Amino acid sequence: MHIRLLHGPAIAPHIGNLARLRLTVFREFPYLYNGTLEYEAEYLATYAESPESLFVLALDGERVVGASTGLPLVDETEEFLQPFREQGWDPSRIFYFGESVLLPEYRGTGLGVRFFAEREAYARRLGRFEHCAFCAVERPLDHPRRPLDYQPLNEFWQRRGYRHYPQLRTEYHWRDLDEAQESAKPMSFWLKELAP
Repeated sequence: MHIRLLHGPAIAPHIGNLARLRLTVFREFPYLYNGTLEYEAEYLATYAESPESLFVLALDGERVVGASTGLPLVDETEEFLQPFREQGWDPSRIFYFGESVLLPEYRGTGLGVRFFAEREAYARRLGRFEHCAFCAVERPLDHPRRPLDYQPLNEFWQRRGYRHYPQLRTEYHWRDLDEAQESAKPMSFWLKELAP
């Protein structure tokens, strides 16, 4: 196992692997995501086009088994910028975390903690960010596809120092595994103040 840190266009050779990884992991609850490789490549291009983006890749040999992303919030799409503007936050002072995805057999090994640590350290090195932020989908407790043994990640995030800001909300559209068409999914944000 080893970790590689890449920025901007340097991720281009790995976009196909990352797209497949996202499709695999996000099929699980709570995302239940039924996407396409084409859309995933388009989504990842946003990060590849940002010169200050970060890709933290976990590799087993040459196989990408986990990945975590981040970029300045101002380089994200309007769906992610708007809630901050509406609530009086300065997006230029926020470093945004995209996803952390890890194949099930590699979970519980400390890689999730490493993903957060690497992104926070990078945001500090850039020197102009006051907060790190990410968003998570909200699903009802009685969702019919919620596994009986499902454990939300809220406590994990809180232990990393993140606080939920339910007033910072957006919607993102995708097709669930049991949907014929895309529908809006409510998302809310978590933030952590970056110590110098």
